[in-house]
Amino acid sequence: MTTEEGATKRPRKTREKEATAAPAEVVPRSQEGTTPLFVAELDARWRDLDAFNHVNNATYLTYLEEARLQWLSHVPGPWFDEHAMPVLAASQLNYRLPIAWPARLSVMLSCERLGNSSITLAHRIVDADEPERLYCDGHVVLVWMDPHSGKPVPLPQAIRDSAHTVSPAA
Repeated sequence: MTTEEGATKRPRKTREKEATAAPAEVVPRSQEGTTPLFVAELDARWRDLDAFNHVNNATYLTYLEEARLQWLSHVPGPWFDEHAMPVLAASQLNYRLPIAWPARLSVMLSCERLGNSSITLAHRIVDADEPERLYCDGHVVLVWMDPHSGKPVPLPQAIRDSAHTVSPAA
């Protein structure tokens, strides 16, 4: 919808739902030099290379997935069950430098935002031996949903608590 002034207007149901929903919690963004929520150490594999002899851009998503799974495995308490599981809702990657093989990588995760049913994780993929060498940064959004209904469910308390705590592996 557009008003006479040219501004975009959201439908009433959307505005009413937003007004009644609990406000999202914005967690201070982790900056360079601060302690990340979790750090996963990974190796670039020969099979990750493309025709240009560097890690294929799609593989960066696999590295991020592996880092998220490692973080989730360190979350104390239940973070999924038959009624609630995380799904990837959005991802943004900013490719900064190509990754050549061999490479030892550090994938750093930080909590950017906690919503009612979602968490936004910032990420940085850097060289493990030269952390100032930034290969990729950006963020992903995970939404917890009921796999039977496909509807969002509240973010598990274990995730909320872990979003403010540095994991032992970090």
